[in-house]
Amino acid sequence: MERALHRNITNIYLMSFFQNAMIITAIFVPLMQRHGLTMSEVLQTQALFALVVAVCEVPSGYLADLWGRKNTIALGAGLCFLSFVHLVFADSFTDFLIYEAIMGLGVSLNSGADLALLYDSQSYLNRDGKQKYKGDNSRHIARLVSIEGFAGGFAAVLASLLSLWYLDWVLWAQAIISVLGLVFALLLVEAPRQISTNSHKENWQQVCHNITKDPLVLWTALAIIVFSLAALYTFWLYQKYWELQSIPVTWFGYIWACHCIIRGVTARYATEIEALLGFRKVFILIALLPMIGFFGMGSFGGLLGLAMGLAFPVSRGLSLVVFYDALNKRVKANFRATINSLVSLGVRGIFIVTGPILGYWVDAYGVQSSLLSLGMVFIPLFAVVLLPLLANIKKSQRSAQNKDAIPVQAGT
Repeated sequence: MERALHRNITNIYLMSFFQNAMIITAIFVPLMQRHGLTMSEVLQTQALFALVVAVCEVPSGYLADLWGRKNTIALGAGLCFLSFVHLVFADSFTDFLIYEAIMGLGVSLNSGADLALLYDSQSYLNRDGKQKYKGDNSRHIARLVSIEGFAGGFAAVLASLLSLWYLDWVLWAQAIISVLGLVFALLLVEAPRQISTNSHKENWQQVCHNITKDPLVLWTALAIIVFSLAALYTFWLYQKYWELQSIPVTWFGYIWACHCIIRGVTARYATEIEALLGFRKVFILIALLPMIGFFGMGSFGGLLGLAMGLAFPVSRGLSLVVFYDALNKRVKANFRATINSLVSLGVRGIFIVTGPILGYWVDAYGVQSSLLSLGMVFIPLFAVVLLPLLANIKKSQRSAQNKDAIPVQAGT
C-alpha cells in the first residue's frame, strides 16, 4: 500500500500536468469569435460552465468523500476527454454551450478531489510521525500549483506553434493530451481513511460546523473566493486586451506562457516567501499586485500595460498556495473534498451572475474601462476579507501563546 501511495503522489502530479495543459486557453476567445460569437456570448458560455460547476460542485465533492476520490477523479477525467472531442466539431453558439456543460461536469468531479487525495496519501504515509515521502502537504500544494503553471506555459507555447499552421489543430492536440490525463487518473489508488457512516444530514451538519466553528477557516475560504474571482475576471479580459494592442493571435500563446510560468515559479517558492516575509507582508503583497495589474493595464497600453499585467500571476501563485494550504490544514480529512468544493462553488456561483454583466460592460465601454472598474470594486473587497483574516490569525496566535504560558501548579 505504501508503495502505491508513493506512486499516487507522482501520478497526481502527472495527471495535474496533463489536465492543466489547456492548449485551447491561449486562443479560446479568438476561436469562438471566429465562429461568430460576440464577447457577451463568450462570457455567457462561461456563465453556463460556472452554473454547471456550481450545481454539481458540492454534490461531487461529497460524492468523492463517500464514493472515493479515485473513482470521482477518473469519471471527471473521462468527461473532460469527451468534451474536448465534442469541441473539435463545434461550430455554433449552441455547440460551445454543450461543450461547456460537459466540461463543467467533468471539472466539478475533479475539483477538490485531487487535492484531498494528495493530502490523504501524504497523511497516511506520515501516520506514525515519520516522513516517508520527500515533502509535506505544504510542499505538495506548492508543487501542484507550480506544475499547473508550467503545464499552462507548455500548452500556451504549443498553441502558438500549432496556430501558425491551422487553428483547428489546437483542438485535436487538446483531445489527445486529455487522454494522458485520463490514463494517470485511472492509475490512482484510494488512500486508506475513515469514511463517514453517519446520515447525510449529520454529515452536512459536520461540514457546516467545520466551516463556521473556526473563524480562520471561514475567512480563509472567503479570501480564496475573492482573489479567485479577481483572477477569473482578468483571465477573460486578457485576450481582448491583447487584441487591443494589435498583437497577432499567434503570439497569444507565448504571452500566456509567460503568465503561466511566472505563476508556477511563484507558487513553487510561495512557502519560502511566506517564511521570509511573514504572513502580514505576504497578504499585503497578494492584495497589492492585482491593483497594479488592474490600474496598470487599464491606464496604459503597449509593453508597459503588458508588463503591468504580469502582477496578476505573481499574486495568483502566492494566494493559491498560502490560502489553500491554510484551509486544508484546518479542515477534517473526512470532508476535505466537500469543503474545497464549497469554496469553488462560491467562486462559480458569483461568476454566474457577474460574468455576463462584465461581458456586456466590455462590449459597451471597452476592456480598459472594465479593468479600471474592477480595480475600484476589488479595493474594498480585498480589505473586507484580509483585515478579519489577519485579526483572527493574531487572535489564534495569542491564544496559543497564553495556553503555552499557563504554569503547572505544584501539588495539582
